[in-house]
Amino acid sequence: MADEKKLWGGRFTGRADEGFAAFNRSFGFDRRLFAADVRASAAHAEALRAAGVLTDEEAARISRGLDALLARASEDQSFLDDPHAEDVHSFIEARLVELIGDAGRKLHTGRSRNDQVATATRLWLRGEIDEIAARVREAQAALLDLAEAHREAVMPGYTHLQRAQPVLFAHWCLAYFEMLARDRERLADARRRTNVLPLGSAALAGTSYAIDRELVARALGFESVSRNSLDAVSDRDFCVEFCAAASLSMAHLSRLAEDLIIYSTTEFGFVELGDAISTGSSLMPQKKNPDALELVRGKSGRVFGDLVALLVAVKGLPLAYNKDMQEDKEATFDAADTLSASLEVTATVLRNVRLREERAREAASRGYMNATELADYLARKGVPFRAAHEQVGRAVLRAIELGVELDELPLEELRAISPHVGEDVREALTLERTLATKSQAGGTSRERVAEALAAARESLG
Repeated sequence: MADEKKLWGGRFTGRADEGFAAFNRSFGFDRRLFAADVRASAAHAEALRAAGVLTDEEAARISRGLDALLARASEDQSFLDDPHAEDVHSFIEARLVELIGDAGRKLHTGRSRNDQVATATRLWLRGEIDEIAARVREAQAALLDLAEAHREAVMPGYTHLQRAQPVLFAHWCLAYFEMLARDRERLADARRRTNVLPLGSAALAGTSYAIDRELVARALGFESVSRNSLDAVSDRDFCVEFCAAASLSMAHLSRLAEDLIIYSTTEFGFVELGDAISTGSSLMPQKKNPDALELVRGKSGRVFGDLVALLVAVKGLPLAYNKDMQEDKEATFDAADTLSASLEVTATVLRNVRLREERAREAASRGYMNATELADYLARKGVPFRAAHEQVGRAVLRAIELGVELDELPLEELRAISPHVGEDVREALTLERTLATKSQAGGTSRERVAEALAAARESLG
């Protein structure tokens, strides 16, 4: 397509420098707003008709033209390959005028690219949030499926990456389920503030045409209209908020990836990653590398960078619109793409993981992980917990000297440390008893975890 007249060219007599024109051009990335902008334009045309700015025939021609552009873009991938278009908004207007003539030139009445781009971006992001929330749900479902496939399995729980106390494997899965549940809540909250219509704010002061903004909002599915035109055209909080929610979600996916990477090592050996989600080494034939998980972990930093880029872009902007805001698109687009892909890959990983239950249970039975249970046992016998804690510490030292676990220490050794130890100590220190005592809400007892699994499944609908 030949170079076309700019939307803003009337005041200028000279040509723009080619280098600057290329630097200024955003069509290479903002063309993904094409469908959203066409949809918003159709709603604006109907509002102009209702306000008496367009005749019924003009509005109908514009509507048919916009539908034709959508169809063309859907059928012909090269349609949007225009090296000369400044941005998606000027591209749509130029193509519309080509199709229907002067009626297309009336479409921009009562609006500016400032409120136009804000509207298209909100429409696009609203749809992305819905799709990403669905992918979060899929990852949650994969976690539940994995947990339910290993309901009886036990594994070590860790603090400081040191064995701490035994937990059910399903309890571990549910911990990440809860993180993702908060991610869905944050996305829903961000969507609510995204779902506000700025169209009708024009460049910065509002429009002088009798456009029914509530009508436009209803047509586009917005819950409300913006209350201040200056704020509406310069607000990118919704992009920042989405990237913040995406960053937290990526942090959670990265933590999950890190756990599974560690647990899949020979040193831990709790899980085995399927061939579908692993790669090999070009040199070492024995290697099976957790590349899918490492990529998720690595891409978290990319999304964090998108958030920081947005914050830096908006931190010092005077009211109202400034060209800096063109930088919102690529960061927001990248955060959405990266989070969506990472969620999809994470769900795939979870469906291709095999838990080595015997290895995990053995690890949960070693390393003095019932020490806290022994301290609680003594506390229930009337020993102050601080004293019990000190006594159990000495018992652990003695067990290390003898090369045995706490529950293998001879009874006389335990009684030498605390006279409150009775014959019932053996039962109190078993793995099953250690799990069973964690029976308060949120604990890792089998009863509580079964209830949590049921509630989690119900929450997914």
